[in-house]
Amino acid sequence: MKKYIYMIFLLFNLAVPLFAQVTVIAHRDVPVEKIKKSQLLDFYIGDIKKWPDGTAVVVFDLKEKKAVKKIFYKYLGKTSSRMKSIWMKNMLAGEGAPPKAMKTEKQMLLEVASTPGAIGFIGQTFVDNSVKVLKTIPLKK
Repeated sequence: MKKYIYMIFLLFNLAVPLFAQVTVIAHRDVPVEKIKKSQLLDFYIGDIKKWPDGTAVVVFDLKEKKAVKKIFYKYLGKTSSRMKSIWMKNMLAGEGAPPKAMKTEKQMLLEVASTPGAIGFIGQTFVDNSVKVLKTIPLKK
């Protein structure tokens, strides 16, 4: 019996990321309602440093290499390692620090909700009304 329960648990946990949508979230006070893919990339590579109202952009990333992170970076057209090299180059050039990496999506949600100017990404199932949704990344078929 334990064997079957374990197999069901394992199958469920492997299948869920395949159907999870990734949502780009921001602090509720950011002055935009949606974001284009090109703008999102510019935020994450450090080319856009301020929101239209002058508030500093605070970018958050996920530490773990989970499905959500892979989907997010694939959507941007970058790998996680490529993004790290861009951040390192920016840091060495004195143009900014890498995003603060969160351990979990729940931590990402809490940090974005409590940090003015913040932007991040989480699975759609974690989204609540404490943050503003700027984009839902479409699932590839």
